[in-house]
Amino acid sequence: MIPFESIAVFFAASLALAVAPGPDNIFVLTLSAMQGRAAGLFVTLGLCTGLLIHTAAVTLGVAAVFATSALAFNSLKVLGAAYLAYLAWQAFRAGASDTLERKYAEIPSRHLYARGVVMNVTNPKVAIFFLAFLPQFADPARGSLPLQLVLFGAIFIVAALIVFGSIAWFAGFLGERLARSRRAQVVLNRVAGTVFAALALRLVTSQR
Repeated sequence: MIPFESIAVFFAASLALAVAPGPDNIFVLTLSAMQGRAAGLFVTLGLCTGLLIHTAAVTLGVAAVFATSALAFNSLKVLGAAYLAYLAWQAFRAGASDTLERKYAEIPSRHLYARGVVMNVTNPKVAIFFLAFLPQFADPARGSLPLQLVLFGAIFIVAALIVFGSIAWFAGFLGERLARSRRAQVVLNRVAGTVFAALALRLVTSQR
């Protein structure tokens, strides 16, 4: 049985890590401002689904491959950077939409969800982070290690949902105000494109 104190400390640490500026919350912030809070929430669900996959990878030991294999690490990060570069290209070529409703309709919710999954899963640094972070709180004396890792992964996902969901909500509120101005929409798209391009560059140049 994991003590409540350990769970509380892990949850507080998870909240702090989710709030700290990083690719995932910046992605949610930018997309929510550009596409609205609903879009940001779907992306958040996708990102957290990616965290489920990373939790499973740590539990099964797959994440260790990305920590030790340069080929696996570099292949995954190139895929992730290429996807972010594609999103940047889409944002740069987008103009102002006629209405906010049309803007929401441009990207189906399942595609937004898939964006979140791809964004998270193709970042090998998340896999390595989970591999380093989750086991620190697991203790063989408390029972099954895989079960503890799954539990801590679930707690981290709850923290991420709270933080990313809040970011999506408030950024979406700001985006709705900006959507009333066609010029602001164009500027927002250009800013989004720049952010996505910067995230792609950061990912492709990252080291293990």
